[in-house]
Formats: sequence, structure tokens, C-alpha cells
Amino acid sequence: MAETKREIERKYDVGADVELPDLTGVAGIADVVHKGVVELDATYWDTSDQRLAASSVTLRHRTGGDDAGWHLKLPVALAEGVRDEIHAPLSDDVPRSLLALVRSRVRGAELIPVVRLLSARELRHLVDARGALLAEVSIDGVRAERLTGDAATAEWSEVEVELADDGDPALLDKVEKKLKKAGVRRSAAASKLSRALAETELQQSVPQEIPARTGKGNKGNKGNKTAKADEKAGKSQAVAQAVKEAVGDGEGTAGDHILAYLRTQRDALVALDSDVRRDLPDSVHQMRVATRRMRSAFKSFRKILDRTVTDPVGDELKWLAGELGVDRDQEVLTERLTSHIAAVPRTLLLGPVRGRLRIWSVARRSGSRRRTVAVLDGKRYLALLESVDALLADPPLRPAAAAPVAKALPKAMLKDYGRLATRVEHALELAPGEQRDVAMHEARKAAKRARYAGEAATPALGKPAKRFAKRMKAVQGVLGDHQDSVVARDALRHLAIQAHAAGETAFTWGLLYGEEEAAAADRERELPEVWAKASKGKLRAALGG
Repeated sequence: MAETKREIERKYDVGADVELPDLTGVAGIADVVHKGVVELDATYWDTSDQRLAASSVTLRHRTGGDDAGWHLKLPVALAEGVRDEIHAPLSDDVPRSLLALVRSRVRGAELIPVVRLLSARELRHLVDARGALLAEVSIDGVRAERLTGDAATAEWSEVEVELADDGDPALLDKVEKKLKKAGVRRSAAASKLSRALAETELQQSVPQEIPARTGKGNKGNKGNKTAKADEKAGKSQAVAQAVKEAVGDGEGTAGDHILAYLRTQRDALVALDSDVRRDLPDSVHQMRVATRRMRSAFKSFRKILDRTVTDPVGDELKWLAGELGVDRDQEVLTERLTSHIAAVPRTLLLGPVRGRLRIWSVARRSGSRRRTVAVLDGKRYLALLESVDALLADPPLRPAAAAPVAKALPKAMLKDYGRLATRVEHALELAPGEQRDVAMHEARKAAKRARYAGEAATPALGKPAKRFAKRMKAVQGVLGDHQDSVVARDALRHLAIQAHAAGETAFTWGLLYGEEEAAAADRERELPEVWAKASKGKLRAALGG
């Protein structure tokens, strides 16, 4: 059974004959308790091309000490030395629970032993006046042995200061200040493994094999390659070279910035995989957002990236977002209805309302968690990750990719704005009712796409794009609240039917339905004012158009 702890530590480079200063002079530390020396034997596993190391992830099998077993460390805030460490019992093979957590990074590659670290660890406990543990200091003499390729070894000494569970991170700053005065400096290596890889020359750049792009699923590339397809590929390579040359001169291009944005979303998608599997708060939502941002960028910047290549990938991203949304949407809806019920005066809360909502919610969420994990374990999901990698490794750039960001990105944003304007104006022309609800939902999706376009352009364009994204987010917020009310009303109607069929009064459900109907009407009245603030004239001025 795997268990998780939050590890907050700092590493320092020292000589073999290090003498640490007396840390009882640090505020809060009453005593330093020597705990003796332990011998640790750790074997680190990775793929032959070091996919885990590239993501600052470590997987090891360790004996010795009081936590022998398998350890998987996932970065949380690597710059601050914060990682989640997942433990599993000793076994000959990598535990399946840990394999699942690295699947998005490893894919189909084999995990093999790459480095063995033998450490003689001198332990010291920093305790307060009551004897409670504040932090653990270890002085490690390390010998690294390379297990792949040519035999190589390295030796060094280092100091680790690890905060106790629920400890105050400020203590680490105080300890570091004392160490600095004694000439001890923070290590440049993020982990023992990264240092071992560097010092044994194992950390070499081995390019991953990217599947050759085929015509399968591409609207404009079916069947065997034609002369036209070859010509198109040649143009794409020429554009890629133009982008490379512009970036080399420090000028930057539209293609450069959009690809950087897409890589950020890809990295988020891969990293969030393990968070979703661990059922961490908001992880499903954030993973879903990463898929939507990537798909939205494909659409907004289709003058930069060839749609015949991005459309099939976008379709798969839509599928993944839909699968992830099953659990998330139900969670959000339940929270909304629960908060509404809590606000109802007790005298108007008739019947087993809370119990009815609980039964309804559990029934709808039953199996959704298992379904989400099954999607992440499936071949289709891994194929999607491979497709995204292939696209970014060999981007299907169009001529506009070589254009300056100040020209290409605002143009794409204004086009998304025009699309949104058409949908908002159409919705406002309709009378209240189902047709208007549908039209406002379509406008909401357009607002989200325009907002994402602004966010993608912000690193390149700065404040104008940021203001654009903020305006689009405001419009999206009003339209999103309206759509949430539409969904809530549908749920309340079904809850009222279930209550009536069970012989319960449906009064409270009808009351809540009326409140949601009023909330939707408020959003409809609010929309023209919010939309006016995002007028086209102001928008063009903001973007320098």
C-alpha cells in the first residue's frame, strides 16, 4: 500500500571533513540530537533516455534506514525543494501503484536501473524545548555508480536539512542563514540523482523516437504521399527554418510564441496525470483546462499551425476533456445545489431535501472516479500524448508562423472577438427561453476561446493582451453563470420529479428552481452592459490595431 508525505528539504555542498556550526543558536532550536550513522543503498530507475529525470521525477528502490522500500518523488515546487514522496513496500519489481503515476511520462518505454547510490548518513535531529522534532539534518558521504553504458563512478559529500511533518518552512531560512555564515552553500543540483547523472556523464540528450506522421486521420493527407503533399511538407520545413533563424536573432515570431504556449499546456497535461490519479483537489479541473487551452490554441491560431494536422489532435483533446468532465461537472453542480439549500430558511426546507440531494449525487457519481482512471490507463490516451509530442517535435507551421508577434497574434485575437460578437448579438436578439439559453451557451464557448487566445498572447504582447483576456473573461463569467443556472434548473426539475414519485413534497425544489430562474434573468440583463465594455473600438485600441 503506497503512502504519501510532503517533503520540504534543502541540500548543501560540503567537503568530506565538514564541521557544521552549532545550530542551537537558531531561534526555536533547543537541542541537536545525534542519531548515529545509517548505511543506505538506493537504486534509481528510469528509461534509457531519462524521461523521469527530464521531468525532475525520481524513482528509487532503497534499503537501510527507517523508510526502506520504493520511493517516487514528484516535484511540487522544485525551486523551493518541495516534493511529494510516495512510499511503497519493498519488492523485486516496481510496484504497479507507482508505475501508474509515471505512465504519462514513461509511456511504453521500459524502466531500468540507471544509477546506484551508496550513502553513509550521519543523522541529527533538531528539536524544540519540549523535545519535538523540528527538522532532520543529515551529512551524507555519497558514492554513485553508473549502471548503464560505460562504468563510471563519482563521490561527494552533502548536507540535507529536511523539515519535520507540519513544520514551519521559515525554520529552513533560519538554518540556512547560519550555514551560510559558516561557509556552507546551497547545492546547484536539485537531487542526488541529478548530480550523479551529471558527474558520471550519464545525463546525455538522447532524442526520443517520434512516430512518423502519416495520413491517417488527417483531412488533407489521405492515402499515399503526392507531389502536392511533398511540396507542402517542404514549405513547412522552410517556415520552421525561418522561425528558427528569427528566434536565433532574438526577434521572436508568432510561431515561436504559440509553440512555447502549447509546450506549456502539454507539460501541464503530463504532470497533472499523476495528480488526477492521486485524486488531489482541483486536479481534474486543471487537467481539463490544459486540454481546452491547447485545443483552443489550435483553432485560434490556425493561420500559424496547419489544421489538417491539428484538427485530429484537437478532436482527441475534446474527447479527453469530455471524459474528465463527467466527474468534475457533477461535483460543481452538487456544490452549487448544496449551497443553495444551505441558504433556504429552515421554515421553507420541507421534506428530506439534503438526503434526496445526497442520494442523487452519489448515484450520478458512482463509478466516475474509476472511469477517469480507466481513461488514463487506456491506449487512446497514450496515443494522444504521443500525437501531441509528435506535433510539437515537428510542428506543421504555416507561412504566418514567421510573422512578427505584434502582427499575427492580434489579428487572431480580433478574429476570435468577431466570432464572439456575432454570437452575443444573436443571443441578445432572441426572446427569453430555450433558444436564448442555447445561444448564450454558444456565446460562452466563444468567449472562452477568445480569452484563451489573449492568455496565449500575453507573454508576447504584454498588457494589451492581458487586458483583452480580462475583458473576455468578464463576458465568459456572465455567460458561464447563466449556463450553470440552465444546468441547475434541469437537475432541480429531475430532483422534484424523484421527490414527488417517492411521496415527498417538491415545494423546496420548486423554490430553488424559481431562484435559479431569477438568477438566469439577472445574467441576461447584465450581459449588454458587460459586453459594452468589450466594444470593438476599445479592443482595437488596446491591441494597437
